[in-house]
Amino acid sequence: MTVNNAIEQDYSKQISLEHRKKFAQFFTPVAVAEMMVKWLLGNENLKTVLEPAFGLGIFSRALLSQKNDIQIKGFEVDNLIFEQAKNEFADTGKMNLLLQDYMYNDWQNKYDGIICNPPYFKFHDYDNKNILKEIETHLQCSLSGFTNLYTLFLLKSIHQLAPNGRCAYIIPSEFLNSDYGTLVKKHLLKTGTLRHIIVVGFEEKVFDDALTTACIVLCANDNKTDKVQFSNIQSMDELKKIEQLITEYPEISAISQVFAFSELNPEIKWKAYYQPQNGHKYKNLVPFSTYAKVVRGIATGANDYFTFSLSKAKEYAIDERYLLPCICHCVDVKEAFFTQSDFEHLKQSDKNVFLLNAINAKDERVTKYIQKGETEKIDKKYLTASRNPWYLLENRPPAPIWVSVFNRTGLRFIRNEANVSNLTTFHCIYPNQSQLFSKISIDLLFAYLLTDTARQIFEDNSREYGNGLQKFEPNDINKGKMLDLALLPEKSRNKVVDLYYQFKDLECDGKSRQVLDEIDNVLIKEFVQNSDTTVCHFVSPLPLAQMLQDIQTKATPVGVEKILINK
Repeated sequence: MTVNNAIEQDYSKQISLEHRKKFAQFFTPVAVAEMMVKWLLGNENLKTVLEPAFGLGIFSRALLSQKNDIQIKGFEVDNLIFEQAKNEFADTGKMNLLLQDYMYNDWQNKYDGIICNPPYFKFHDYDNKNILKEIETHLQCSLSGFTNLYTLFLLKSIHQLAPNGRCAYIIPSEFLNSDYGTLVKKHLLKTGTLRHIIVVGFEEKVFDDALTTACIVLCANDNKTDKVQFSNIQSMDELKKIEQLITEYPEISAISQVFAFSELNPEIKWKAYYQPQNGHKYKNLVPFSTYAKVVRGIATGANDYFTFSLSKAKEYAIDERYLLPCICHCVDVKEAFFTQSDFEHLKQSDKNVFLLNAINAKDERVTKYIQKGETEKIDKKYLTASRNPWYLLENRPPAPIWVSVFNRTGLRFIRNEANVSNLTTFHCIYPNQSQLFSKISIDLLFAYLLTDTARQIFEDNSREYGNGLQKFEPNDINKGKMLDLALLPEKSRNKVVDLYYQFKDLECDGKSRQVLDEIDNVLIKEFVQNSDTTVCHFVSPLPLAQMLQDIQTKATPVGVEKILINK
């Protein structure tokens, strides 16, 4: 059969993006499909193959172009694409296509090969509760309610591997570095089937219309190794190099690292195994939660309803007594310091800078606006339905520091001098009012957060999406590391604070960058590791032979990235 993406391209032109997103239809590039197929073909006894999310059958086309004595079963839930796929494979007598939900069917069957690009849905966009029950019943493992559907597909497929069977999945890499992924990674290690994780870090998105970074997960049910290979590839050329490795078993290469199952810690972000880490360069690191707590901003569940500008307040005759000052959009905050003057400017520019704060309000116009929300069924939305009363705002006192959620250039920290609230466009940072925190001031903490040093160390704990986009959930920052500022000598501490005040005066001046560099230099002098004192677990992009040679000559291996891992 022809192996190209022409069928998928024609389908994408004919079918609306809305429909494709509804069924999470993001098609696999041919080069990636062919590489995944090569892993399955490494099983010499490949006779039966399963495609749990068939789509238009790119994997089956690639398989049949290499081997035609196999039987393929495919599952699909979208009737539209199912009918087209049936037509495409009408002349192939080796296909069994079923219009059924894979997660509720076929548990009893085993396959020599399973290959899949599963749907990518958030936990609240699919039958989360019942599918988790299916997984827990058949696999005897409990998972977080936030678990993404694509990982449930993967775990079910591993369960369905016949002896010596192989499995190839292309999925978002999110689970490698998310909280819900911890339980998924534990189960993967428990099965002993994980062989390769290939993170596709292309600058371009792997899937059209999907803002996510992909990884290819390869598994085998053969008990031939207790090692996993991690690769982080940046180009199609590197994809080809990896393709040469994957027919066999994990081995050191210039773009891969290998770890025994016993070395892998499911509790940490697995980017530590395939990306250079920044924190290893510094001594005396502590969790950020030592000095502050990060929580997300206010989630209304219906921003269009709850947010107000001056003109909207006037339209509904809502008095400012019933409106909470609030930053609603990240783009409204331009500088590192947000002042009362900045807030007043936004307010007079008729920006949305208020939230409806109607608790205990007896004003008839507020009551009327609440009734309007009920008429529009705002009270029945996902978040509002769980609150009593439904228009109750989350309890979030104004945070003295904000931090951005998404970024491409590193975390952005804002000093909230206006003392206003914020929506989820920012996370809230509340410094700990403990005896430990009394050793450093909020000015010293914020001065540190403005530096490249802080952002680089936090980057070790980020989540990565397509096109270089990073995301930080509150716990990513809480669990992220920072320099233990309490150990700064008093003279250095005072110097940093003095420089911080200079930066504040110069923020709109080009010289402010130079002041931050000076703060960085103070921190580097006090906290950078000496080359002979770093003793940690390592991840190296070097071939093992070169590493051993470097160690024998007592040289520090160039490119060795040392990271702390709790085993």
